[in-house]
Amino acid sequence: MSSKINCRTRFGRLTSVSASLIASVLALAACADRDPKDDAEATPEAVVRTVERRAQTLTTQQPGRLAAYRSADVRARAAGVVIERRYQEGQTVAKGDVLFRIDPKPLSAALDAARGALAKAQAEHDSARDKLERYRGLLEARAISAREDAESRTAEARARAEVLAARADVRKAELNLGYTHAVAPIAGRVRRAEVTEGAMVGLNAATLLTRVEQIDPIYVNFSQPAAEVYAMTRDLRAGKLRHGDASAAPPVHVTLPDGREYTLPGKLLFTDLAVDPGTDTIAMRAVLPNPDGVLLPGAFVQVRLQGAVNPNIVRVPREALTRTVDGAVVRVVDAQGTVRDTKVRADTIDGRDWLVTEGLAGGEAVIVQNVAKFSDGMHVKVKAEPTDTAGTTAMQATSRDAKPQDNGGPVEPARAGPASLAEVQ
Repeated sequence: MSSKINCRTRFGRLTSVSASLIASVLALAACADRDPKDDAEATPEAVVRTVERRAQTLTTQQPGRLAAYRSADVRARAAGVVIERRYQEGQTVAKGDVLFRIDPKPLSAALDAARGALAKAQAEHDSARDKLERYRGLLEARAISAREDAESRTAEARARAEVLAARADVRKAELNLGYTHAVAPIAGRVRRAEVTEGAMVGLNAATLLTRVEQIDPIYVNFSQPAAEVYAMTRDLRAGKLRHGDASAAPPVHVTLPDGREYTLPGKLLFTDLAVDPGTDTIAMRAVLPNPDGVLLPGAFVQVRLQGAVNPNIVRVPREALTRTVDGAVVRVVDAQGTVRDTKVRADTIDGRDWLVTEGLAGGEAVIVQNVAKFSDGMHVKVKAEPTDTAGTTAMQATSRDAKPQDNGGPVEPARAGPASLAEVQ
């Protein structure tokens, strides 16, 4: 009985070993029959762009406010009643054009009185001078005393002074009469009237009548954070950046409140030499041509100022860059087809591209599509990003076609980034 049990046990063990051997043989046979192409098809495909290093002019975009190139208040310099307004509100006038008329009758009468006083003073002076001439001969003949001669000289001098004072009163009266015509002190566009006909002006103060503003050209005032200026100045001194065209002022572009870019560029005029302690910014001013009067004082615009040049910029599309708690990362495929996460520095967007200033040297194959599907260390097949017949990548063409259009023309993409204090001064 015991021998039968041992035989059965041995048989079961042999059967189990045989089954394992058979399974192994079948697995090896299956591996031998697999086509190597199946493994290749299982490797994910990554669309890459070979990036290039190039020089890029850095720009800064800040909010700004338009201001008139020149602005002059037209005030009543003569007291009286306004009898006429000679312009249409919003009209363009030349320097010296009459805008208001004040009743001249009281001031005309004052001028007549001043002229009469002058005539009286001249008559008294003529009499005193005649007496002085006659006394001179009598003094030589000792017919009068020296005292009488001195009194005649004093009387003549007093009469001459009264003539001078009377002439000044006449000139003053003439000026006051001329002030009844309130004229434009500068050429420009006239704002709304502050008074109407029949208003009494100029009694206690120079009443504001209207304002004239010259808006061609026009100023745009804006500020730049001091930290950006310091950073740019530091990079210029370190050689990381270089100056642009030092022979000309940095060009300035503005975007209108409706989103359209103003077609005529301006130039930077002024950079303050102190930091505003309230805002920690540096005030700047640019001037823009405004021949059609499109730009109006007081309007808010976006100011884009070109600054220094970074010779080591690498452009990567927005989709290729991801941000983590550790910073910005792009995924680069090396020569062996392995994905490597590469930390970069990218602080500026130009259109649909990030401007990478650190981390890429140019020539890398950067994954530009479905970046989230790949991870560091993954093995991939490389596929070049498709290009059109002009050599533009599909993503760049999408960026170009995605610019909004309106009846006023294309809207340029917003740009950001610091500009150098040395450059703008």
